[in-house]
Amino acid sequence: MLFLGCHLSSADGFLRMGETALQIGANTFAFFTRNPRGGKAKEIDPADAAALRDLCRDHDFGPLVAHAPYTLNPCSDKERVREFARLCMREDLERMEHLPGNFYNFHPGSHVGQGRAQGIRLIVELLNDIIRPDQSTIVLLETMAGKGSEIGGSFEELKTIIDQVRYPDRIGVCMDSCHVSDAGYDIIGDLDGVLEEFDRIIGLDKLHALHVNDSKNPPGSRKDRHAPVGGGEIGEKAIMEFVHHPRLAGLPCVLETPNDLEGYAREIALLRSE
Repeated sequence: MLFLGCHLSSADGFLRMGETALQIGANTFAFFTRNPRGGKAKEIDPADAAALRDLCRDHDFGPLVAHAPYTLNPCSDKERVREFARLCMREDLERMEHLPGNFYNFHPGSHVGQGRAQGIRLIVELLNDIIRPDQSTIVLLETMAGKGSEIGGSFEELKTIIDQVRYPDRIGVCMDSCHVSDAGYDIIGDLDGVLEEFDRIIGLDKLHALHVNDSKNPPGSRKDRHAPVGGGEIGEKAIMEFVHHPRLAGLPCVLETPNDLEGYAREIALLRSE
């Protein structure tokens, strides 16, 4: 089954996100665990969370992909920034137990001049502090475009982090099509080769979710600017192959394209049309 959806607002609660997903033809979705700027999280209504769990079960939804705020930087050179990320992510993982068995995705962060080795060390330190062996949520490192001092622009960097996480069955990867293309991986002309490389370095068993985005920039630009499906340098054909590749079957595919709900509905229908 193709699990396809988009990023939805959690402002009106969990059940409303599920209902909106159904209205646009989605059977998975992503949502921010709190304000994208990293502010205080809204208190969870257990009945609302239970209603979403029921909806997802009744309509055969795939796993959901919660997203940490973009502003968190787990490998900042400032201790207070790292501590804020630690507190937010620990609280988010506790809150995710209201929706057990799903994913929590985050951007590994930027080392801001400390060097990649130090940035990776700090990310591993944070993950080993917040991940618990009994949690039902799998934490996902997102593949990044590699701009500036960003960590995660190569499969090797993600592998180095994963290898040092204390509970390896609680960590995985979310592959973003725009990011990997901007990072220089040829998903346009050689998706099979990219997946083989990922499997050799990290292992496809660690790939748990996909972000489905076209890119405003050519491959290898290391810029990270999303475009609607077919409206960028990756192109509709390559995006379709990405979503429908047999080695990626069953993974939740989340659109993060610049769109409103009507636009997402059109893209979901397009991607289901193969």
